[in-house]
Amino acid sequence: MDSRISSRALATALGGWRAREPAYEALADGIRLLCLDNRLAPRTALPAERDLAAALGVSRATVASAYRSLRDSAHIASHRGSGSVTLPLPRRTPARSDTHDGLIDLQQASPAAWPGLAAAFAEAAADIPSLAARPGYDLIGMDALRAAVAEAYTARGVPTTRDQVMITAGAQSAIHLIASVVVGRGDRVVMETPTYPHAADAFRQAGARLVGVPVTTDAGWDMDRLIQTFERTAPVAAYLMPDFQNPTGRSMTSSDRAVTLEAAQRAGTLLVLDETTADLDIDRGPLAPGFAEEDADLVVRVGSLGKTVWGGLRVGWIRAAAPVLRRLVAARPARDLGTPEFEQAVAARVLSHYPDVTAQRAELLRLGRDTVTARIAARLPQWRVPPVHGGVSLWVALDAPLSAALVMQARAEGLLLSAGPRFSLDGGHERHLRVPFTADAVTLARAVDVLAGAWERVSAGVPTTGHAAVDAVV
Repeated sequence: MDSRISSRALATALGGWRAREPAYEALADGIRLLCLDNRLAPRTALPAERDLAAALGVSRATVASAYRSLRDSAHIASHRGSGSVTLPLPRRTPARSDTHDGLIDLQQASPAAWPGLAAAFAEAAADIPSLAARPGYDLIGMDALRAAVAEAYTARGVPTTRDQVMITAGAQSAIHLIASVVVGRGDRVVMETPTYPHAADAFRQAGARLVGVPVTTDAGWDMDRLIQTFERTAPVAAYLMPDFQNPTGRSMTSSDRAVTLEAAQRAGTLLVLDETTADLDIDRGPLAPGFAEEDADLVVRVGSLGKTVWGGLRVGWIRAAAPVLRRLVAARPARDLGTPEFEQAVAARVLSHYPDVTAQRAELLRLGRDTVTARIAARLPQWRVPPVHGGVSLWVALDAPLSAALVMQARAEGLLLSAGPRFSLDGGHERHLRVPFTADAVTLARAVDVLAGAWERVSAGVPTTGHAAVDAVV
């Protein structure tokens, strides 16, 4: 048995689980969703029935029935004298709707590869003889790629040299590395809520105590709360997505950026800016990057090609002041020994065509956004779809707090999504659903049709009929 979760921690993770009847099946579905989202790892010991019942304020019979339902669906195993543990779930590779089993995977909000990527691979392959004579991986990054990333930042209005850039194996690797270096156990870290869940996981694993600042589709960032939080908690770091925030799609205004930087200066807080979606502009237009570079010691920027080019091209980067970068480079070998040079060679070629990449992405995402928006308006007019001007997803407001139940029902009908609470720091957002618009228009229209049918059954109180295995949220 690898780990154990307390009744209090499980109750917090479940959030607003009791959104429908019967209560025991709603509880079972809540635990299933935690397993499917990997918030409950395999071989985790669950609380005793009596303890969980007390924490949730329900009868022991409700918990016993929920555990029985979980055993029937092979999500847990129970043994007399040793309690109940979660089980490893069978994995599928649904990826897109053209797989053999017809699943539509909208958990991984990444578009298919940029059409010019194959040519970039072919060009890089021509250099295999010279690349093969080298170690094959690089701790800091190839000079040519670091220079290309620096040029891209400079073009955006953030003057950068290659000595301020470190290449990583994707943005997630960068976030984990930053968290491990800047956070000590018990340190406070400010994060948006809702937020990108794997970033929250990375900071939690580093020992951080996360403090949430709300961001909504209507009002954006709660700047009063942000200022108060910085003043009250003096966080060591703040992880933010200022452009096309995942999942809400909101972007900080120039005023928001200035206020955030000023608050960080007063508190001595390192700003970790996740810019993985910053180049996915559909119709917002250029915006000054903000976060003045005279305060570069307080700003670390993370980027990658996962959202813009292809999720399978695991190349990301960190842009930071030299003292911060030296600490990151020194700590990296404990996590990994570097980024593969072949992938870096491909990335350097892609960046030489980056205006073509972002233009193609804008057209693809515009069609996807408009398709989902129109289809929801036609099939689910009671839902509220916020306007977004870029990014990868819509943070849709439901007319009842049934996000988790809806996701479970949709899974049973072949559509994989992530429920609102997955993006929360504290288990809320049961009235929201992230709907990515990165797939093709036909797939997205079909996905909304599945959602409409699933919503009809869930809102009528009809329980789910099956439970599909899923992959990670991106």
